[in-house]
Amino acid sequence: MITFILNNKTIKTSEHSGITLLDFIRYEQRLTGTKIGCREGDCGACTVLVGTLRNKIIEYQSITSCISPLGNAHGKHIVTVEGTNLKNKLNTAQEAMKANYATQCGFCTPGFVVSLTGFALSNSEKNYNNALDAISGNICRCTGYKSIEKAAHQVVEKLQNKKVTSFKRLIDNRFIPEYFESIPQQLEAIQTKELNQPKGKIVSGGTDLYVQQADNLIDNGVHLIADKDYLKGISIKNKTCTIGSNATVTDLWNHVELNQLLPNLRKHLKLVSSEQIRNMASFGGNLVNASPIGDMTIFFLALNSEITITNLEDKERRIALKNFYQGYKTYDLKDGELITNIIFNLPTNDTYFNFEKVCKRTHLDIASVNSGIYLSVENETILEAHVSIGGVAAIPKYLQETSAFLKGKLLTTQTIIDANQILQKEIAPISDVRGSSDYKRLLARQLFFAHFTELFPKQCNLNDFVQHA
Repeated sequence: MITFILNNKTIKTSEHSGITLLDFIRYEQRLTGTKIGCREGDCGACTVLVGTLRNKIIEYQSITSCISPLGNAHGKHIVTVEGTNLKNKLNTAQEAMKANYATQCGFCTPGFVVSLTGFALSNSEKNYNNALDAISGNICRCTGYKSIEKAAHQVVEKLQNKKVTSFKRLIDNRFIPEYFESIPQQLEAIQTKELNQPKGKIVSGGTDLYVQQADNLIDNGVHLIADKDYLKGISIKNKTCTIGSNATVTDLWNHVELNQLLPNLRKHLKLVSSEQIRNMASFGGNLVNASPIGDMTIFFLALNSEITITNLEDKERRIALKNFYQGYKTYDLKDGELITNIIFNLPTNDTYFNFEKVCKRTHLDIASVNSGIYLSVENETILEAHVSIGGVAAIPKYLQETSAFLKGKLLTTQTIIDANQILQKEIAPISDVRGSSDYKRLLARQLFFAHFTELFPKQCNLNDFVQHA
């Protein structure tokens, strides 16, 4: 039986674990402040908070409930906008929205309030940029964002001025209601056992699958793996990074050592969806979705990653990610097998990494074309090169010939221009809603050039690339 706390109420339900958390909240619990919008995780109107108890400390993250399976709420604290209400007065996020005239029709407002409350509860530094990141997945169609940004600024000011660092301080300063203080004890008292898992579609975060197959997943059995600890975590050992397939973009975002080794990591990851989705989506799910424009797939291809695959008998095999994809939405994964780890060599002082992406809007959008590159350079010579690109082939593309051509070449503008000629022969873009084939070829060239102007501005003359264009 699925057991969790919804606001300040313990829920025990035998509902099918594959139905969405949004539908359970609205139709079974009649908490209609959580809105139905896009049902694809894009608009944020359905945002809720998920509190997870770890070592007697509860951590909260925002998610989009429209593409989250109910079973993933098992053992957690789920907070809807109703669960943020104070008695006979507005909470701090609500007051900030009101004071700055940041609401008009009001449809999106609950999602913004929940996201700002989640920001107050989070471990992130309480600054304005992080507040904007927290509401990056919330879309408003009528009010205008400046007033909403002012509301976020007001929330930040109060957090900074009051130096809020605990549940007690958050309660005293009207960020959350009093019952939050007792939630860790309530979760401990539930003592949830692991769910009995039926055979069915394997689902982790569900952010891809529930966009594509929601009706099928709601009606049929799902096998949920999001809480499998052996699939989580990021470890660094012997100059190698190993990432569990259940790890999320947020886990990567918060990893201190990787941010030191990849100084632009957060800049790159900010291009990947919204904070709500970054909190939910698993790397393993991104890889097996096999989207030709999967951001993290392109990211890990450029790092020349390998993946560990485990079968039902716990036998493992390890293959290069670049050899995993066989055709459109097909890959080297047999029945009963699961990706368990992603492994890549750590960057050194002589290596360089970059990720680029072009889409219709900068954030929270699917790429038209995206690309990654990883280079080892010594004495102006390219010793190792790995280039990946998405949106220009039926699979997430590792550019084998382009990478091989770059190896051993001098790092000059002419080398890069010549490499582009090989790149253009390796790709085969098609015209679709994200652009014509010619446009995607142009983007592929420009992103390839952008890698070098970003990483090596002194050696790579932008004017030479412009003249070549």
